[in-house]
Amino acid sequence: MATVRPQVLAPGDEAVAHFARTGWVLTEPLAADVADRLSDWVDEVSAWPDGEGDWLHHREATEAGAVLCRTENFVPFHTELRDLLTSGALLDLASALLGEPAVLYKEKVNHKAPGGGGFAPHQDAPAYRFVDVHVSCMIAVDDAVVENGCLEVVSGAHHDLLPTDDTGCVRPDVVATLDWQPVAVRAGQVLWFHSRTPHRSGANRSDRPRRALYPTYNAAAEGDLRQAYYRQKQAEFAAGAADGRVPISLIGDFQGTVLS
Repeated sequence: MATVRPQVLAPGDEAVAHFARTGWVLTEPLAADVADRLSDWVDEVSAWPDGEGDWLHHREATEAGAVLCRTENFVPFHTELRDLLTSGALLDLASALLGEPAVLYKEKVNHKAPGGGGFAPHQDAPAYRFVDVHVSCMIAVDDAVVENGCLEVVSGAHHDLLPTDDTGCVRPDVVATLDWQPVAVRAGQVLWFHSRTPHRSGANRSDRPRRALYPTYNAAAEGDLRQAYYRQKQAEFAAGAADGRVPISLIGDFQGTVLS
């Protein structure tokens, strides 16, 4: 599958129009010095030990052993990433795409180490509690291409929820009817997508990681729901663990082998 390199749009009316039409838009809003620091900041978060804070590390099994697949709830504990995700260019652009002032709803890093699992076709909205509409973005820490599991999106399919299977992912017969577009994202670029935009990503078949930050925003008028989201998520995770499941998401989109 060939990787598509769409036009990078500057924040503004053209980007907003593209997002409204397709449900996604590729942008480059970060200053060069900030983009250059992303890898260091993610390395710092990745090195935090388990059990010494309220951040959440999730690990998966690969041929190389246990590796981080996701880290979340890190904004309260990392000043630079908190500033990046809750103010300035990203918050302004999230507000423009929502059409009203935005607030951070949740945040995560998907590490996708070599051999790391991909994500089944899904829409985010079924996994996000309390409000119906969110916007998210993929902030590429490393170059993302097909070989290491870049995002694939479907244009113009963000108006309705699609039929799902028993994992909460898009039903396979529906997946087969959709036009999937793999989007290459260079390190430092930012790919925005609507919470109902169908997307997926493959496993990392390369020898290099494909790390990315994923903040999600909701309209501030609907409330600052970040703490409520993480309380609810931890409660649902605990219920899943009691049933013998080890989730990293509130739907079953992750295709790797999660470790307890």
